[in-house]
Amino acid sequence: MAQAKFYGTGRRKNAIARVYLVPGEGKMLVNRREVANYFGRKVLEMSVRQPLELTGTGGRFDVIVNVSGGGVSGQAGAVRLGIARALVQADPGLRPSLKKAGFLTRDPRMKERRKYGLKKARRAPQYSKR
Repeated sequence: MAQAKFYGTGRRKNAIARVYLVPGEGKMLVNRREVANYFGRKVLEMSVRQPLELTGTGGRFDVIVNVSGGGVSGQAGAVRLGIARALVQADPGLRPSLKKAGFLTRDPRMKERRKYGLKKARRAPQYSKR
């Protein structure tokens, strides 16, 4: 029989994470590397693990993540959203607690586009009187 596999997509800034939850003993791989090795900073690692700790499903699932784009912090946010969405797919009863904690909300903040006549989105060229 095929093993159950739950999927969730997470996005944050320019980062996109494809998250798979497979029944297992709690291993977490991000781009075929351990979470601690991939993110480096403890804060980002904690952020990624939050949905699993909140629902108490840390030891029930192995987490396999493919993440690309953006920076390290954006990728961590994308992975967190992806894990939360995959958990809801695995067990719809977890939705209220994840929603209350804010793990199912997509952060809409994106980089503002550059406007012509300016150096960056809002940065004007240096003014010189003469």
